Amino acid sequence: MPASRTLTLVGTALLAVPFFAACGGSSDEKGSPSTVAITATDSTCEVARTALPAGETTFAVTNKGSKVTEVYVYGERDGAYTKVISEVENIGPGTSRDMQVQLTGGTYEVACKPGQRGDGIRQKITVAGGQGAEHEAEGRYDREVKVTAKDFTLTGLDGFTGKIGEKIEFKLENAGTVDHELEIFSPDGKEIGEVSPVKPGATDEAVITLPTAGTYTYKCGIDGHADHGMTGSFTVQG
Repeated sequence: MPASRTLTLVGTALLAVPFFAACGGSSDEKGSPSTVAITATDSTCEVARTALPAGETTFAVTNKGSKVTEVYVYGERDGAYTKVISEVENIGPGTSRDMQVQLTGGTYEVACKPGQRGDGIRQKITVAGGQGAEHEAEGRYDREVKVTAKDFTLTGLDGFTGKIGEKIEFKLENAGTVDHELEIFSPDGKEIGEVSPVKPGATDEAVITLPTAGTYTYKCGIDGHADHGMTGSFTVQG
């Protein structure tokens, strides 16, 4: 083969390498997840973008307030935004944490909760894209119930009524001076889940499914605390 022809082919091949590499890089970028900043303070919850594409989204949360905060993404359920899609907790003042979530088409609410209490400061977001049966299945649990333990009472479940099959996140805050826990029992007396012992001043949670209708009982099972009044019941309906 003539030397000039050899040099021409080699030069063409070298030029092709960056071209195909660039094509490969473009494909990777197209599939990359979206990142959205959330700035939380003691009185505001600022979402940088409220119109998002469907798919994986990373919410980059920065706490510029003076209180520990948490951020939730809620989906709609029975006309209200109560279905927890994702959450990130214990974000201290001046710190940041990321929250990944897979979103399908529809509307959601982002809630910042200064002090990790209440319904939160909310901002509605809209996700463009397909909406289907999978949207209903994405929630980690259906709703949250906050229970406060003191020496020796459990409050927060008064008047609570569940539905068969609901996934409830029971969040236990220990406002007492000794360890407390929360055990949940189905109508047949079997324990179906618990929030493990929580130290004074701390919070923990557990997601528990309510399998049948009837009267459920709950108690703190530590050192006879139930005998001192840390017990009660609630109803699950069909």
